[in-house]
Amino acid sequence: MDLLSMVTKVDVPATITEQSLPAEKAKNGTEFSRSLWLRMLFSCLVDADFLDTEAFMEPDKARRRLGYPTLSDLAPLFDSYMNKKKAEAPATKVNNIRSEVLQACLARATDPPGLFTLTVPTGGGKTLSSMAFALRHAEVQNKRRIIYVIPYTSIIEQTADQFRAIFGETVLEHHSNFDQGEASKEDARSRLACENWDAPLIVTTTVQFFESLFASRTSRCRKLHNIAQSVVILDEAQLLPTDFLKPILEVMRELQENYDVTFVLSTATQPALGPHQGSDFEFSGLPGLREIIPPSLNLYDRLQRTKVESIEGLAIPLSWEDLASRLSDHESVLCIVNRRDDARVLWEKMPAGTFHLSALMCGAHRSKRINEIKANLKAQMPTRVISTQLVEAGVDLDFPVVYRAIAGLDSIAQAAGRCNREGVLTQGLVYIFQPESEIPVGYLRQAAEIGRQLLVEQKFDPLALERFEQFFRLLYWIRGSLLDRENILELIGNDPELRISFRTAAEKFKLIDEGAYVPVLVHYEKGGKLIELLRRQGPERWILRQAQRYVVNLPRNVHERLVADRAIEEIHLGIFAQGHGNLYDDNLGFCADRSLVYAPDELLI
Repeated sequence: MDLLSMVTKVDVPATITEQSLPAEKAKNGTEFSRSLWLRMLFSCLVDADFLDTEAFMEPDKARRRLGYPTLSDLAPLFDSYMNKKKAEAPATKVNNIRSEVLQACLARATDPPGLFTLTVPTGGGKTLSSMAFALRHAEVQNKRRIIYVIPYTSIIEQTADQFRAIFGETVLEHHSNFDQGEASKEDARSRLACENWDAPLIVTTTVQFFESLFASRTSRCRKLHNIAQSVVILDEAQLLPTDFLKPILEVMRELQENYDVTFVLSTATQPALGPHQGSDFEFSGLPGLREIIPPSLNLYDRLQRTKVESIEGLAIPLSWEDLASRLSDHESVLCIVNRRDDARVLWEKMPAGTFHLSALMCGAHRSKRINEIKANLKAQMPTRVISTQLVEAGVDLDFPVVYRAIAGLDSIAQAAGRCNREGVLTQGLVYIFQPESEIPVGYLRQAAEIGRQLLVEQKFDPLALERFEQFFRLLYWIRGSLLDRENILELIGNDPELRISFRTAAEKFKLIDEGAYVPVLVHYEKGGKLIELLRRQGPERWILRQAQRYVVNLPRNVHERLVADRAIEEIHLGIFAQGHGNLYDDNLGFCADRSLVYAPDELLI
């Protein structure tokens, strides 16, 4: 008896047996196909076992899983929200184009399932339009759920809150920063649904989604079978990690071909993910990509709201003093730099009242500052902001002037998307500069060098649509073998003896290097009380979930020095907290140099 016969004889709950089995070619295809097929069967068996045991041992808990509406139930809520939004929106050029984008998405939603791209300039309404596509496509093609995948936890809550305003508590957030509150503790229906994604609308992270697809532990594999027959929207698709790009694209192809999954790659700077072959380079990519937006809409020309200029032709580094002087001449301006330390050094040279944003501020702190910045801009008050690239994806800020340290062309375009976003000005101004600090080695430096090359060479619009295809092709070409840095495909797809190294692949497929950074709880607002709760009550799950909003990730070498200095203490095994109050600043966030052992040349990127 084979595994498929075995799984069909198990007393599997209805939510599992209702979905169609994977195509026969999945188990008879490539080694990679078989590895995913086995993982999917494992997911079915594990989830069925957990649910069956729960139904017998904890029937009240099992009943709390029930009651989610279907996607068909959610569609009228979305239509009502969009009709109201359209009626209240002023008749501006940008809003008219957003309406055209929405209509284009609805028109293409009836297409057969497959791999779609949604390429819309920043501020063109991609989030709601992609959801409109997903709901209509799910209805026409009989999809079971929508999974919205976002690259950063720093922006996921903003998107989830937007969806929750439309769909209420149906929205399931699954990411490290989700706070269920003290009262709910372990029994919230949303926590139960996080175990196996048995909900119609899921908002999660790139890390959670793709690491689960290469996982070997039961807790992460339970949900995999519920990805089948879904619409998956990859927001800011240009941020798919290049070090793992080949295995990511391979698993996307398998899910689309054999598990009835439709993907939508949504971004303003569409990466070159189609197949490409050169004299010494072959990139299998994603064949059959279909763009949702018709060329006739001419979005990039019609939504051009900025003029991009390079300071000194990017040939001469601009000192922090000169940059601060330039920024101070503007009443409202956003400046984005590449490193945390750069943001602090520049901020300290700016006039009083300048805002600072970086990942050295905990999530709760960053959210508060972003809300203050938005309030200032709305009230048309002078607003100067120094930030790292954390504002470049999903943070809806609108400045008349933006400065950006040299970076990849995708990052520059995202920065430009924070300038004249609503098209109120005749033209916003974006200045690209060479900072006096070194760009970190690796991907960031390679992307910046390609960006510099294209900016210097191009006499016309450096952010024209065709530039991004050129940028990403050059980037993928240069990185070559690094597109599968850990050789994941060999571990699970190309072994000559047909061995599948599930555990090793899971250990190596880590989109975030967990060893490079260590999370530290900080004394910011509620953070101090949560630290004391952890001391008294231990690492209860509900406390740890709330505490995620008050965490700063520090480079391991910096963390070790601070622990040795007792500036950071281990309050429980593997749980570290800020030891004394002056390490956290209300403007800058975590300031490691306020400890005696901090080395000023540490790179906090």
